[in-house]
Amino acid sequence: MTTTPEQIVAANKANVETLLTLANTAFASAERIAALNLNTARAVLEDSVASTKALLGAKDVQELLALQTSLAQPLVEKAVAYSRSIYEIASQTQEEVSKLVEAQVAEANKSFAAALDKAAKSAPAGSDVAVAAVKSAIAAANSAYDSVTKAAKQVAEIAEANVAAATSATVKAVSTTAPAKSSKKVA
Repeated sequence: MTTTPEQIVAANKANVETLLTLANTAFASAERIAALNLNTARAVLEDSVASTKALLGAKDVQELLALQTSLAQPLVEKAVAYSRSIYEIASQTQEEVSKLVEAQVAEANKSFAAALDKAAKSAPAGSDVAVAAVKSAIAAANSAYDSVTKAAKQVAEIAEANVAAATSATVKAVSTTAPAKSSKKVA
């Protein structure tokens, strides 16, 4: 089995394209995270200034406690929203990289199967059993890879559901605890 210069050039070109796609995916994710961080920092600064002004304007202790309680809820909600956004960006990036890897694996399997078929045609008589064994091993490996990929996707879906449930529970806990604290301190 010989490899022609055209095949080497085509393989190298495909590898460069794959690396460029991977780099673009990474840069896009980094850009989204940087924009999220800048927007979050700006919002935190603005909220801090507004909160400080409101707290400094309190006329008595009860009003101060009520303000603290009312300011805690939006802060937690914004922190949860930030976490969700980071998780979403990471999930989308992982999904894009997974698709790229799956395409590469599929292409490698296709190339290997073609090379194996070509080798089988020029193999000596009686080597059919060995070729069939190799093809069977490849099929088993592909099946195992597919099973692992499906299991990983299920784990990711379960993790996403757990993150959503945990963040929802956190927001609910803060919203129910905040008024309770203020009523205990005020009374």
